[in-house]
Amino acid sequence: MSIAPRLESRSITVTRSGRRIVDDAAISLIPGELTILAGPNGAGKTTLARALAGLIDCDGTVTFDGKPLQAMPLRERARALAYLPQGHEFHWPMRVDAIVALGREPHSDPFSRTTDADRAAVARAMAAASITPFADRLITTLSGGECARVAIARALATEASVLIADEPTASLDERHRLIVMELLQTIARQGAAVVAIIHNLALAMRFADKIVLMNEGRVVASGPPQETLTPERIASVFGVSVNRIETPDGPLLIPSRAL
Repeated sequence: MSIAPRLESRSITVTRSGRRIVDDAAISLIPGELTILAGPNGAGKTTLARALAGLIDCDGTVTFDGKPLQAMPLRERARALAYLPQGHEFHWPMRVDAIVALGREPHSDPFSRTTDADRAAVARAMAAASITPFADRLITTLSGGECARVAIARALATEASVLIADEPTASLDERHRLIVMELLQTIARQGAAVVAIIHNLALAMRFADKIVLMNEGRVVASGPPQETLTPERIASVFGVSVNRIETPDGPLLIPSRAL
């Protein structure tokens, strides 16, 4: 039995200064699945992610549980979708636990006190992102990779049923890239619909349930990783040749040369 999409877009088109950044894109995010949005620089991935989150105007439709996203009250939308943007810069010397707690704002109003449910959600998010030991430290004392995990924890604290993450592994070392990808996979397995923009094809092949491949603003392929990330398609879209190696964890893609 097929599972209905949690978040779905149809015919999404975004135009800026007369140029189509995203052209007639469709994507379905299914509960329980980790979807990787892949493609070369300038393919329109971030613009599509922002359109999915309702952060920019676009032509076409985006629906949440079959209902128009734009018709949802803003607070309800903020509880349903967590968006993690590119970059993890923090300019104010706030405590880490206070920053993660900002993810709970959609669940309260400005005059509400922190509840036991809020504190529990923050604790779960920090534990999941492996930042509990940093709870009482100032964010300005952390490394770039540590700040990235704080940003992820803040998004997780919302406990939204859709998580949209734009390059969540960009500033992490190899170990923490794997930790973050395992975390995103776990969140999906727990029932959320997760989509992440990932440039590393090896990580995409290793962790994705579905790959949505973009090029020049259009979705050119969508499906299981082994069907989507073929050597021929990678050569056409990314302009690189790859070697595919079979491992106990599945196939591994290693770029070999630029074409």
